[in-house]
Amino acid sequence: MSADDILQAQLEDNPPRISVEEAIVLYENANLSDLMHVASVRRSIIVPGNEVTYLVDRNINYTNACTINCQFCSFYRPPEHPEAYTQTFDEISSRVSELEEIGGSRILMQGGVNPDLQLSWYTELISKLNQKHPKIHLDCFSPIEIEGIAEVCGISTSQVLRKLKDSGMHGLPGGGAEMLVDDVRLDISPKKGSSGNWIRVMREAQDLDLITSATNVIGFGETYSDRVMHMNLIRKAQDEAINSGNMGFTSFISWPVQLQNNVFGARNKGANRIELGASSSEYLRHVAISRIFFDNISHIQASWPTMGMEVAQLALSAGADDAGSTMMEENVVSASGTNKTMATEKELQRIILRSGYRPRKRDSEYNLLNTELLDDTPLYSIPPLQGN
Repeated sequence: MSADDILQAQLEDNPPRISVEEAIVLYENANLSDLMHVASVRRSIIVPGNEVTYLVDRNINYTNACTINCQFCSFYRPPEHPEAYTQTFDEISSRVSELEEIGGSRILMQGGVNPDLQLSWYTELISKLNQKHPKIHLDCFSPIEIEGIAEVCGISTSQVLRKLKDSGMHGLPGGGAEMLVDDVRLDISPKKGSSGNWIRVMREAQDLDLITSATNVIGFGETYSDRVMHMNLIRKAQDEAINSGNMGFTSFISWPVQLQNNVFGARNKGANRIELGASSSEYLRHVAISRIFFDNISHIQASWPTMGMEVAQLALSAGADDAGSTMMEENVVSASGTNKTMATEKELQRIILRSGYRPRKRDSEYNLLNTELLDDTPLYSIPPLQGN
């Protein structure tokens, strides 16, 4: 079947689920404009209405001490390195207070796999934060951090997750997925463990009703087939979660690897350089295909921290229905060379409006919140806000 035939079938009232083979054909042969159009139509069916959501939140990188040594990471330091740090409760709490002052609703807290931190450190931190900041959702750590805690403490990952949830943890973000294709994954992060481990920990979190998301980093020199196999693994896991009565992944977020200041970028310079990273058009192609491929995940998020505001705005015409979050503070992506890793609520509203949509603030569960359009934001001809 040709790319045109595949896209035409997706415009039917009840389109067939696109196969792995068909998704690869779209990667290889689909016209980008046609692909974005079909993705936009699919978006309007899966997420109807004229609103694009965004989240006011803050990233807190509580420690940079890590033993995993991912080659594309410029943020981590070995545990005994003079630049290694672990923030105190007071330091973390003060950052949460700053988020509260601007009306934020979620903390995304992630760090490294720090062998010096026991489970009690994490549970006490979450419990204290939850008590002091009860209105803030605490979406913390990642599957690899959960595995690290379990190894340090000699218990299972499911036990770690249960104790963290009992302490007040709200969600487990989807960090650390990168490429869930082991040939690629174990080349760039040999200590990170298999793709099956990432999926297993996420399923354990979903069984506990923790909020989870799925992510994907592209541009490691992987094939189109690798990218689709990554998405297929997530789609299968989502099918299983839904069939088990769980919410599964709330969203899918992808972005290109950043290569400026890390080992992976350095090792691929010169005569032996392979094709790395992803152009704007390649990123938009990936977003559009993900929208068509994920018939069981409602929300596709645009990535402005790595692609910039202009490309993120285009992604809203390529199937994305969410403009991401303000972040307020970010250290991991910025360490790899990205210039802009913080945005104001006004900036996110502006790119949404310029795309022809109405901005709508949300929380990490995609519940819609009261939204004030900022005074100097041009309104254009946008319909009134829908109900809460």
